[in-house]
Amino acid sequence: MTSNVIGMTTSASVPTGPEGAIPAGGTVTDQLVEANQQYAEAFTDPGMDARPVRQVAVVACMDARLDLHAALGLELGDCHTIRNAGGVVTDDVIRSLTISQRALGTRSVVLIHHTGCGLESLTEEFRHELEMEIGQRPSWAVESFRDVDQDVRQSMRRVRTSPFLLHTDDVRGFVFDVKTGLLREIEAA
Repeated sequence: MTSNVIGMTTSASVPTGPEGAIPAGGTVTDQLVEANQQYAEAFTDPGMDARPVRQVAVVACMDARLDLHAALGLELGDCHTIRNAGGVVTDDVIRSLTISQRALGTRSVVLIHHTGCGLESLTEEFRHELEMEIGQRPSWAVESFRDVDQDVRQSMRRVRTSPFLLHTDDVRGFVFDVKTGLLREIEAA
């Protein structure tokens, strides 16, 4: 039996052991690939469709402290999860939500920001600093904010007013408290 496994490494060349195995203690990416190999050994196809069982898309911050599935009682296959810095509803988030709704049947949108977000301490000056360092202005906005509740309201408004989305009646926004694990719902303006 021949193997179709493709060895992957980061840009730094990492020596491999027998049969392409990655030695312990490689880069973080190497460790993730090794963990995936162990995961795949016990993996069985769950036979799921790409359509979320609960017909919900969750848009949240990428913060590593947010374990969305555990915090919301979700299982594999329950939802679409869209994450970025701040949980900001950008054009790309609208693109993902549009595909989620129109092609994959979601009907509800849950927006989750959180306490202690790094975007509360950044400003658009961050873009200027990048431009000065690199010589090119980023095409994206930082989308920093000072008031997390107001930013959730803005995100809800962006979803509810998008002409591309079919289902904007069940759009709710929350702030996740990173100290208690509780969600606090934000009422729309």
